[in-house]
Amino acid sequence: MPVFASLDALSDLVTRRGRLFVRWSRGPAVDLRSGSSMDDLTGAAMPGLSASPLAVEDWWAGRPVRVWVARRLYDYSHLPRVRDSRTRAWVLTGDELGRGPDNEPLVRDVSPLGWIADQVIAEAHEIVTSQPGRWGPIRRDGTAL
Repeated sequence: MPVFASLDALSDLVTRRGRLFVRWSRGPAVDLRSGSSMDDLTGAAMPGLSASPLAVEDWWAGRPVRVWVARRLYDYSHLPRVRDSRTRAWVLTGDELGRGPDNEPLVRDVSPLGWIADQVIAEAHEIVTSQPGRWGPIRRDGTAL
């Protein structure tokens, strides 16, 4: 699978394609066998893979796409450290069929487009932490990174 090696390349793809998602997992080879995610709290199987949307929302109103994409990557960038070191970010297309328990899109008919390189995640961290507001990755346990 190809690798997106720069945030600019990924941002250009988001600008051109729109309806893309990022998923943090062990990858499409593992995920596409079942085609569904599981709710960690209840163990319930969901009808698609949970993913984060990369499409820029209208309210973003001309702000830099790379900041938008950086923020979307940053949200779950803690997962390799807290869940499974084999977890990586990858880009996919597919059909959104519903929402998971965290209001995340559930996607089916998934087509993987590429891995996101570690240096892109590092660049996303730099961009997000340099913004004037206060923001951090999504965490359930309330601890800081």
